[in-house]
Amino acid sequence: MRRLPRAPDLEMRQVPLRWLEDRAHYDFALGALSRARHSLWIATANLKDVRLEAPIGSVARARKRFVSVTDHFSGLLGRGVELRVLLAAPPSRPFRESLARRKALAETGSWLRQCPRVHLKLLVVDGTELYLGSANFTGAGMGAKGDGRRNFELGVVTSDHVLVDAAQRRFDRIWSGRECKGCRVRDKCPAPLDANS
Repeated sequence: MRRLPRAPDLEMRQVPLRWLEDRAHYDFALGALSRARHSLWIATANLKDVRLEAPIGSVARARKRFVSVTDHFSGLLGRGVELRVLLAAPPSRPFRESLARRKALAETGSWLRQCPRVHLKLLVVDGTELYLGSANFTGAGMGAKGDGRRNFELGVVTSDHVLVDAAQRRFDRIWSGRECKGCRVRDKCPAPLDANS
């Protein structure tokens, strides 16, 4: 078997991984939204108004209601969690409408940034837990849809600090606009991220 060149600062090593298929993406994402205490970073090509179980302890949860992911995002920001969502295209119309109804969340829009080249899908919880996989942050991608309607998705979760750090470095290079200068599709970008720095 031909050996591929290794990433400059990542050596070949064994790491603990948890395998996720289909509906398990939903369970992981819902858990990440509730257990994040310091930070939650999300990268996705597409972002839709995913309907999730209401947060634990809420009246909506007691009534077994599902709520917009924007409710969860609002709760994170209200708890002082650093939320960063990086996406490729504008969020879906229902997401934007849900966001508009949460004025405090909409007014602190610095948590949401767009780069048309983003195709990576990741979640980093508190800088200690990393999801990498195929799922976009949509109902079908995260497995929130019923059997026979959700996408077929695969992913892995790890707490390996080397991989978590490498993923956060890559995410932050895009988020902060450090990838913009050499970007060859910058002329198609609606708002280059290096303008935010």
